[in-house]
Parts: sequence; C-alpha cells; structure tokens
Amino acid sequence: MKVTITGGAGYIGATLAEQLLAAGHEVRVLDRLLFGQQAVADALGAMGAEVLIGDVRDAADRASALAGADALVHLAAIVGDPACAREPARAAETNVDATLALIENAQQTGLERIVFASTCSNYGRSADPAIALDEAAPLTPVSLYATQKVEIEKVLLSGIAPATCLRFATVYGAGRRMRFDLTVNEFTRDLWAGRLLEVFGEQFWRPYVHVADAARGVALVLSQPTEAVEGQVFNVGHSDENYTKKHLVERITARLGRGDVSYVHRDEDPRDYRVSFARIRDELGYEPLLRVPDGIDEIIDGLEAERFGDPFSPACSNIGVPA
Repeated sequence: MKVTITGGAGYIGATLAEQLLAAGHEVRVLDRLLFGQQAVADALGAMGAEVLIGDVRDAADRASALAGADALVHLAAIVGDPACAREPARAAETNVDATLALIENAQQTGLERIVFASTCSNYGRSADPAIALDEAAPLTPVSLYATQKVEIEKVLLSGIAPATCLRFATVYGAGRRMRFDLTVNEFTRDLWAGRLLEVFGEQFWRPYVHVADAARGVALVLSQPTEAVEGQVFNVGHSDENYTKKHLVERITARLGRGDVSYVHRDEDPRDYRVSFARIRDELGYEPLLRVPDGIDEIIDGLEAERFGDPFSPACSNIGVPA
C-alpha cells in the first residue's frame, strides 16, 4: 500500500512512518517541520520514505501529497488545547479548513481509505467518571481543539469518504520528534530535573496510550479490509491505562525515589473521564504492548542519556511555536 501521512515527521507520525516502512509499505510524508524536525525528516528519508516539506493548508502541497496514494493518514494539526487556544485562527485554518479541503481532494483522487486522528478529549467531562465511556457515548467537547475534531468526525462519518476516525488517548513515551508538553512526559521530566511539580486537579481522570501503540493502532486499521473499518470510530488505548494525575505522580516518584510535588486542589475540571477501549480490542484484536511505567522508564533513561537534547526547549512543546 502507498500511504501518505500528513504530519508524518511529528510525534506520532514519525513513529507510524517507521512502522509502515518496516512492514513493507510505501510511505510519503507531508510535514511543515514546524518544530525543527529536519533530522527526523532526514532519518525517515534514509529509511525509504518520500518526504515532502510542505503545508497541508497549501493546495499544491496537498495535491503532491495525495498523488498516487492508496491511503491517507491525516495527523497534521495544531494539536492540543493550549496550542489551539493560543492561536485560534491558525487552528481553524489547519484543523478545519485545510482538513475539509484535504478530504475533498482525496475524494477527487479516488483515495481508497482515510484514517483521521481524533481525540478522547471529545468526551469532555463525564457525568460519572466511574463509568468508562465507549464510542457511543455523547460527545461534549470543552476545548477548541476537541470541538474542531468533533466537527471533522461528523463530516467524515456522514459517508462522504471511506474514513475511519481514531480517538487517541493522551499520548506518552519517547518519540523521534519528542514532546514534553504531554502529562506523563512533562511530569517525568520535571520530577527528574528536581523541579517543583504543581499538579492541578490531581483527582481527575484521563486515558493514556504509548506513542508506539498509538501508531500501531493506525497501522492495524490500515491492515483491515476496508469494509471492516469504513465509517467506524475506535478509541485507541487500553482500558487499564486510565489514570488520575495523582496516580501518575505516585508512579513517577516511586521510580525516581524522590520528587517535590505540590497538589493544587480543584473541585471542577472541564475534562474528567475514563474511556473504554474494548471495541478496538474485540473487533480488531488491538492490544497495546506498553504501559505508563514503561513510558516513565524510557523517558528517565532518555533524559539521563541526554538523548532528547534540551528537554525544556520550545521545540519539545506544541505551545508557542510561531506560525
């Protein structure tokens, strides 16, 4: 299969590209390299990927990315609540306008399948966090980022394209393009560095998934017969990977044997939810290979080996990078 990955030099995208190449697929990457990932792009090129440095907002770049492709994995986005809130106009251009244009372009080229990266943040705040939400649960997004993802899901699931929507849990772990603005990675970095970690709303729940397992979820969907996944939504993660922030802190400090933590109690958080990942397990046989303690270990090992460069560099965060 010839697969185009938008955002293919990003946190999930680069890992996915590597996995697909290893499985024998042809891979084309479209990425702006907004976070300075030239080394990531070069490494993917050396592995055999076709790397296009371009912007999903640009019609010519979209056409180049889609030409001759069998499948599209659309990861390119302004990702995360803080990044979208900081630059709402750019988020709308990328996450909505460019995505709708890309879907239209894909229809015109007769693309066989689309995998759209969505988010479990679509569930917002659960009425009862003790109940794990499945794909049929109401979507109550409380952030611009999640609202935009819900909007695109509705378009894709209307039947206009052979699409599958994947709602990823919050991702963690070491990636080729490293991010330290994600909860597990950020908490581990700060506690390892001996910084005071302020944790707001330590009792609120979120689901988590390792970056390599997030990529494996995409690869698994691509390996399925189109009729098995077309028009479907799958949560991507594992049901035993629902944690409160306090749970995460306890695991990290136990691993480090130290940690300076201040809990700032909040009685109200706009997002508080647990998620069920039974459907993707039961229907597609998806089973993540890694768990949060594995991610904590590899982050600490990478920090101690200085594999991430400066872990506090703005390039390791999606927040505040100029357009």
